[in-house]
Amino acid sequence: MSNGMTRREREVTDINEIKSILDTAKVLHLGLVDGDEPYVVPMNYGYTMVDGKLTVYLHGARRGRKLDLIRANPKVFFELDCGITPFEGDIACRYGITYESVMGRGKAVIVEDIEEKKLALSVLMKTQTGKDFDFEDKMAEIVSVIRIDVIKYTAKRRPMPKK
Repeated sequence: MSNGMTRREREVTDINEIKSILDTAKVLHLGLVDGDEPYVVPMNYGYTMVDGKLTVYLHGARRGRKLDLIRANPKVFFELDCGITPFEGDIACRYGITYESVMGRGKAVIVEDIEEKKLALSVLMKTQTGKDFDFEDKMAEIVSVIRIDVIKYTAKRRPMPKK
């Protein structure tokens, strides 16, 4: 897990706190490489965390720019956040926002196996809704599923400053 983080006092290392952030946030910003330009797209996601190993699942259309870019270069970066609350200060540089975030990099894999796709969609729905869903082959066949094998991730929190 670690890092190069500037504000170390904000780092979150407790795995249960990291899971809480992953459970609370609902949108992941996926960073891809398009030639020599970055491309970022917001997506719903699901995740598994096994022995500290994070795996992220995404879904979308069966064709499009995102999939083309992953096929050309599977290296990705992602960010998700929650707990966004602006706060005021007595001077301009004391204004800010509270947040919790997870960022990471990994390798994106376009999942073709129907059983893995169904599992990934169930994981995604559990993360997004807290509910269990089962998927039939037909449902999984009409979408693409992307698995991010996360290589490295960090988590961070900025609480409300004390008055």
